[in-house]
Amino acid sequence: MKFRELKLRKNPDCPACGTHRTITKLIDYDQFCGIRGVESAPASQEKTEGKMAEISVEELKKKLDNKEDIFILDVREPHEYQICNLHGNLIPLGQLPNRVNELDSSREIVAHCRSGKRSADAVEFLRKAGFQKVWNLKGGILAWSDEVDPSVPKY
Repeated sequence: MKFRELKLRKNPDCPACGTHRTITKLIDYDQFCGIRGVESAPASQEKTEGKMAEISVEELKKKLDNKEDIFILDVREPHEYQICNLHGNLIPLGQLPNRVNELDSSREIVAHCRSGKRSADAVEFLRKAGFQKVWNLKGGILAWSDEVDPSVPKY
């Protein structure tokens, strides 16, 4: 075995030890690591025949309006994101297995694509990887355009 020691400078922007701390207490370690416990499922979570949970566009809009801490995961391709987006974080479905470490399993994640198929695959993958608070946006960005914001272009 080999070991290497590194000297690191303190980051003044660090949320745990920086000058403007936002992390002031310990997290629920089991929840953070995606360990399944005996939590009650949110109302928007429905499981049917092994399928993942879905959230409607109206429910997502309500959560966003209430400033809830939701991570919007856009699994479309970059050229689709340029056409229209929900100001989410772009990780194309094909890159998700290699970039899953960029996601925080302690946060609520809503995955979306154009119509809901690719995001359903992403949710299934993330659930198998141990993520508990992850939902598929039912109908995708097309449903968002139809039911919430008609100014969002359809393609």
